[in-house]
Amino acid sequence: MAAAYFSHVPREAALTPDPGWRAVSREAGEAALTPDPGRPAVSREAGDGGGVEGRSGGLPVAVVEAYAELARRVLAGPARLGRTRLVAVDGPSGAGKSRFAARLADALAVRSGGRPPVVHTDDLLDGWDDQVTFWPRLDEWVLAPLREGKPGAYRRYSWVRQRFLSRPVPVPVAPVLVLEGVSAARAVVRPELTLAVFVTAPASLRLARAVARDGPEILPELRRWHAGERAHFAADDTASRADLLVDGAPTLPHDTDRYYVRIR
Repeated sequence: MAAAYFSHVPREAALTPDPGWRAVSREAGEAALTPDPGRPAVSREAGDGGGVEGRSGGLPVAVVEAYAELARRVLAGPARLGRTRLVAVDGPSGAGKSRFAARLADALAVRSGGRPPVVHTDDLLDGWDDQVTFWPRLDEWVLAPLREGKPGAYRRYSWVRQRFLSRPVPVPVAPVLVLEGVSAARAVVRPELTLAVFVTAPASLRLARAVARDGPEILPELRRWHAGERAHFAADDTASRADLLVDGAPTLPHDTDRYYVRIR
């Protein structure tokens, strides 16, 4: 099995509230639409995603926000990758990155009239050992052409066949490109990002999701993968530099198709 399978996670598991977190729902003034106005809730710790704390140094506050409003903000933002607004959805495996990316792409499709391309970094990895070293491939095949206003294309890696497939996957020049996966918001690409998102969840939950989905035989590679993620995020300071920190395992009641829970 392979890291590519981590991108398809089940719906949020029920978690035991942790009184170390407080959560609120805010009105639309801060880009938040509230399914349950004014109702306080408690969310558990979001995990080892890289130093999560409130802006004032206190407890983080969870806020329910609408994908539709985030899509509006993205489209109103500057294009820094040629004519394209690049959105990076980063975070550890099993945190809920691909779901967030898909929901945001859906919201962007409604606002712009066309669904933006979504590129998953797992599709560009040359196996387990290429966890963060795949970037030159992504840059050559996708990012460099878009910088010049030209369409890109990449070859998807097959984790079953353990090789890159011959058929190219086109990446058109579009108003927005969503890049999803571990290290998608790394330092080298930050100057070209319109939005950097970091999705986090407790390590124990992320591990349980992967084992439930792929079986216990994945554990040796998975533990090595998690160690690599921790080392990369610590060195890159990814979470602290993200524009948006998202709880990938929220307990705050909300419509998960239309809303997400921001924790910074």
